[in-house]
Amino acid sequence: MRALRKPTRRPSLLYLLSAAAIFSLFLCALQSYFSIGNPKISKINEEDVRILSNFQSSVQQCVVNRGLGLTAHIIDHCNLVLKFPQGTNSTWYNEQFKIFEPLEYKYDVCEAILLWEQYRNMTTVLTREYLDARPDGWLNYAAKRIAQLGADKCYNRTLCEEHLNILLPAKPPFHPRQFRTCAVVGNSGDLLKTEFGKEIDSHDAVIRDNEAPVNEKYSKYVGLKRDFRLVVRGAARNMIPILNGSDDEVLIIKSLTHRDFNAMIKRIPNPVYLFQGIVLRRGAKGTGMKSIELALSMCEVVDIYGFTVDPGYTEWTRYFSTPRKGHNPLQGRAYYQLLECLGVIRIHSPMRAERKQDWSDVPTREMISRAHAAAVRVKKNQTGEDGDLGQFHNCKVWGNAHGSGPTSGSPDMSDVRRNSNYSKWEVMPFEKLRKAAREHFIQMEGVSMYKMDGNKLDDLVCVRHSSKSEA
Repeated sequence: MRALRKPTRRPSLLYLLSAAAIFSLFLCALQSYFSIGNPKISKINEEDVRILSNFQSSVQQCVVNRGLGLTAHIIDHCNLVLKFPQGTNSTWYNEQFKIFEPLEYKYDVCEAILLWEQYRNMTTVLTREYLDARPDGWLNYAAKRIAQLGADKCYNRTLCEEHLNILLPAKPPFHPRQFRTCAVVGNSGDLLKTEFGKEIDSHDAVIRDNEAPVNEKYSKYVGLKRDFRLVVRGAARNMIPILNGSDDEVLIIKSLTHRDFNAMIKRIPNPVYLFQGIVLRRGAKGTGMKSIELALSMCEVVDIYGFTVDPGYTEWTRYFSTPRKGHNPLQGRAYYQLLECLGVIRIHSPMRAERKQDWSDVPTREMISRAHAAAVRVKKNQTGEDGDLGQFHNCKVWGNAHGSGPTSGSPDMSDVRRNSNYSKWEVMPFEKLRKAAREHFIQMEGVSMYKMDGNKLDDLVCVRHSSKSEA
């Protein structure tokens, strides 16, 4: 007789529902602990959401008014999508991903406003005080800025100093709010469509890129004023004829110092400095973007020209040479439009040449300040930061300035450079700065802020100056 099989027990539907309910209660309790029981994480303040939502609406309307076809679509109080109209000619092909440029781009406005308002208080030129204050600044960081060193660390600090001293000021040569208005002039062929020359020259300072010529041939389009020039390595060998006797034009090297630059520097009287080298993932690339960063750290108002920001063009052109392959234009166009509607820059282009540029549709500084304060508080809630997030809350490393220090230079400089006024920026008395720059220095309690390299908004190196004379 076959043995009776023991029946298999299967949980009933009731048991399954009970288990699910218990698990849900556990999750709710866990969430309650982290959102309420944990004092470091709290709900985002409804007033901050309202402020940021209103700001988003203002940005959205600004894009409609100024975007020349672009539209902004709000996702939430921080995120939006900028869209090009259907049928926009997407001509830039990404070889890596095998796709053409998309026609829409998502941006975190809260993160963007935190980043760019922070730039208004920052130093973007590499200095000795930054290397002194940063942990292992000379050992690890300095070596990354010297192409000819042949090593990843400065084991011999004296050798590294010899490479950098020629363009390394002791303290910041330029200050926030030093200029009221600045023009950043790109190299786009669109500059030839409108005579912006006199308008560009009317700015307190003009920033140009690489080999862009400044002469009578192009003066009615790009002006003749020349104050700063951001230069990449490939342009170093051609720079002396490009400068053409413009002794006061300040050269800012974009990335690394190397033999070609050092040889050039010793032959010219111009001030030459090294860009501090911030690396952040943004929606636009190239030397022009770095020029805007430089300008915002020195200027109250930043006007950009020659960035080919209008939709519909099919190739990347330069006003002084044949067309060449450039950066992804649609992505850059969208990001520059976002920056304009965040009050960071003002765009000038041929398609706007006949428009009245009253900028009334850009959010006011008061509205931007409120949105920035709300974004700071939202970030505090999201990260669980404690205490009052004052103006130095991103200062992760502190240092003190040690006297005025030497001006940049080297023992083997030519007489032309040695006898010039190249050091005028480094020895400028505090009292000679414009009033807005002096007031800002006092408001910041004599602290210079530097961005550490990396893709985070945080982690600033901050150096405190002991007196006004060290400004």
